[in-house]
Formats: sequence, C-alpha cells, structure tokens
Amino acid sequence: MIIKSVIIIAFILIIISLGSALFHLVNRKNEEHSQKTVKSLTFRITLSIVLFIFIFIAVATGMFKPHGLGVKMHSQNPANTDPLNK
Repeated sequence: MIIKSVIIIAFILIIISLGSALFHLVNRKNEEHSQKTVKSLTFRITLSIVLFIFIFIAVATGMFKPHGLGVKMHSQNPANTDPLNK
C-alpha cells in the first residue's frame, strides 16, 4: 500500500510541476519566468526518471507485482499455430 501511495504522490507532483511550467510559460514577461519554466520542467523530468527507476526496482524485487492483461497473457499456454500438427 505504501508503494502505491508513493507512486500516486509522485504522479500528482509531476502534474503540478507540469502545470507550473505551463503557467510560467504563458505568463513569460521577463527572464525570471523563463528560468522558472526551465526549473519546473527539469524537476518534472527528474521526478519522472526517479519514479521509473523506483517502479523498476519495486517490480524486480517483488515488492510490487503487476496484475492485469499482460500477466494473464503470459501465464496461458501458447496456441498451436502449426496447421500440420492438429
């Protein structure tokens, strides 16, 4: 549950940072707003990379187990596609 909370909080921070960058980009009147846009986008990219690494490590160590369509597809036996072998 803690891992899911961390992921949700990280996604919310990414969206807030993107909104902040958009705000500073639209209201750009001087060099200061341009620097704020760059800082917001840099923070968003850094947070996205850290989140990706965190999810990768969580899945690799087994702390977070993916579930859904992909897992169901890989757990089924492969279909026989050879037309001569029925």
